[in-house]
Amino acid sequence: MSSTHTSSLRGIGPGSGATPPNPGPEDFRNRLSTADQEGRRKWLFPRKPHGRFHQARAWLSVVLLAIMFAGPFVRIHGNPLLLLNIVERKFVILGQIFWPQDMIIFAVALLVYITGIIVFTAAYGRLWCGWLCPQTVLMEMVFRKIEYLLEGDAHKQRALARSPWNAGKILRKGVKHALFFALSFVIGNTLLAYIIGTEQLFQIITDNPAKHLEGLGFMSLFTLVFYGIFARFREQACTFICPYGRLQSTLLDENSIVVAYDYNRGELRGRLSRNQTWDQRKAVGRGDCIDCKECVNVCPTGIDIRNGTQMECVHCTACIDACDDVMVRVSRPKGLIRYASLNGIEKSEPLRVTPRLAGYTVLLFALGGLLAFLLFSRSDVEATILRAQGTLFQKMPDGQFSNLYTIRVVNKTSREIPIELKLENVPGELQVMGKEIVVAPQKLAQTSVLIKLPTTVMKSGTTPLVVGVYANGRKLQTVKTGFIGPREDR
Repeated sequence: MSSTHTSSLRGIGPGSGATPPNPGPEDFRNRLSTADQEGRRKWLFPRKPHGRFHQARAWLSVVLLAIMFAGPFVRIHGNPLLLLNIVERKFVILGQIFWPQDMIIFAVALLVYITGIIVFTAAYGRLWCGWLCPQTVLMEMVFRKIEYLLEGDAHKQRALARSPWNAGKILRKGVKHALFFALSFVIGNTLLAYIIGTEQLFQIITDNPAKHLEGLGFMSLFTLVFYGIFARFREQACTFICPYGRLQSTLLDENSIVVAYDYNRGELRGRLSRNQTWDQRKAVGRGDCIDCKECVNVCPTGIDIRNGTQMECVHCTACIDACDDVMVRVSRPKGLIRYASLNGIEKSEPLRVTPRLAGYTVLLFALGGLLAFLLFSRSDVEATILRAQGTLFQKMPDGQFSNLYTIRVVNKTSREIPIELKLENVPGELQVMGKEIVVAPQKLAQTSVLIKLPTTVMKSGTTPLVVGVYANGRKLQTVKTGFIGPREDR
């Protein structure tokens, strides 16, 4: 059995304890829909989809594509909407700058993201894949649309693929791949802008190429990768690369909402005879499925949804629209293929909250609350104060003792921040050596600070100190250190 084609929801469809009266061929579990018996690539020509779900996905795709391509150019408080600069260890999310010092926030955010995927998938299946995934959106709503425009629907594409190479075929294929490469270049540059920023990207494009060989290398690499994915690899990116499909078998249960075939209503399937009434068809044990295979013909991954939920299914809803269209034409109710759960089909049960889903949800809200606390309590600066190396305490002429410290302040924002330091827990003097501390945007400032304490507040050996970091009268952070003084003999 192929290790890449064994994912099937435990209760939906054949082979899982709820076997339909007339299951389809069981060899679908032993082979890939995109490969023949010898293992060679079998090119798919899905029919052009249309219908209410496809229309809704198309409008959502317009919004998502607009956000994706405009994202690097949108500024919030002068910062990009999203920047993931791994090289400089600088990350900007929704205009907020995050640095390596904020790693705990990233760790919690990653846990929230993973838990969110688990909760969402356990309840609603692979809704992300079909509606929101960039791979699906770009492939089905951009590249596939261009292919339909230039080469026609599935039957015309098959005919063109079988036809000999001539001027017309070369022109069609040449224009298509030129557009695919151009779009891949735009997508690759957009991704690069999310990593290095639009300013550096424009510099690479407009400056002498010899000065930016590394940037041009990544630009070329991204372009070739995206071209390979959308021009050739296509649905295999979901089948072979993305691990999400393989996780379904552990994330889905009998109450998860998936794209499912209602075998109770559809079986036994069979062609609709001319002049046969539905009462006559029912009398001989036939269901609503007329075995037209439109759900298979329109599937972008080439599977038969009537065989049950499979790893390759990305919940694109093309089969739902195709089946609904057929049901309307044969005067039967829509929904033979629909969003449903196993229990919804078998027992007509609505979606219910299972203990596992409740546990995941509680964990998600707990992590979300922790993330919110970390974000709202996050300081605009990161300050550290340490005693200057190689120095001892000094006794001043007025009887007080002094310690010399080095303070480092990192500005996490995109604005200049003037810093004021105050002793919080004991009376004493805090003197900044040199000029006032003003930290430039996204920079580090370092200076020396002299702290003097009277003997009346000092403890033997080390006295704990609490220093408040202020900007424009507002406390940004509190840092702690120790004041070294003479130790009393006991």
